Amino acid sequence: MSEAQNDTLVEVRHLKQYFNITVGMFKSKPLKAVDDVSFSIRRGETLGLVGESGCGKTTVGRTLLHLYKPTGGEIIYDGKPIETAADIHNFRKKATMVFQDPYSSLNPRMTVSDIIGEPLDIHKMYSDKAARQERILELMDQVGLNSEHAARYAHEFSGGQRQRIGIARALALNPEFIVCDEPVSALDVSIQAQVINMFDELQEKMGLTYLFIAHDILVVRHISDRIAVMYLGKMVELADAKEIYEHPLHPYTKSLMSAVPQPDPKVARANKRIVLEGDIPSPLNAPSGCPFRTRCPNATAACAEEMPPFEEVAPGHFAACHRIAELN
Repeated sequence: MSEAQNDTLVEVRHLKQYFNITVGMFKSKPLKAVDDVSFSIRRGETLGLVGESGCGKTTVGRTLLHLYKPTGGEIIYDGKPIETAADIHNFRKKATMVFQDPYSSLNPRMTVSDIIGEPLDIHKMYSDKAARQERILELMDQVGLNSEHAARYAHEFSGGQRQRIGIARALALNPEFIVCDEPVSALDVSIQAQVINMFDELQEKMGLTYLFIAHDILVVRHISDRIAVMYLGKMVELADAKEIYEHPLHPYTKSLMSAVPQPDPKVARANKRIVLEGDIPSPLNAPSGCPFRTRCPNATAACAEEMPPFEEVAPGHFAACHRIAELN
């Protein structure tokens, strides 16, 4: 984990991603997967993005890279808005993604060499075949794969090795920014540690900037400089990793943090688990006002009327809750 610098590399302003869902004959309704999300990531920083399944984490990452066309909002990279097709093409040379499932994100008909070399082919980043092959072997060495693996196919590898192939592919164009979409959730715990340590080493060596999406708070805390928490398409809290872990302000974040296992039995016994009642609502029929109010033990009538603003409540600590001052 590198020290965060002052200059902003990625800025997302009021990002929206709605999907039209058919709900009846000739009727459709917008599913608000991401609704008015704003954040920035400094150069060399890792921003962790956490939340329950279905809260919109992955959609944020994919929309940021224009794998989905944003419904609204602005994505600014290195001070320049990403708007035209040419902007997106140039942006994808500098920004890439490591996908969640190493079993479905690699083409089973392509050799490891062709999978890793595909970005080089698309962007024509080599002078001849020898230079291409040299770059592929260099990338394989960077992620701990043997050169003799180059002619093999993805199904011949374990999950951890497949994810290393995906990471090598993501590094092919020497990117500055990588969206890591739950890159260790499909792996065994022992392999998770190896892959996370490799992300740390690559960041230090290459000066990379990460948006690290995960639902495991311990993983996110280990690798992140700052952590953002999402609930039902909305950003509810954002702060330094240590600050949000030790002093969560939003009721939802408090519930998440109370569920983190404690290795010390005394601390574990003293820890009061905050259990949320009810299920997460459907994004198709999200509650009015604050989306968390239907499960929040502190909700009032005001919470149903309007969405609380996402604002700075302490230096560098942002939250969206009408009762933030009286509850903390």
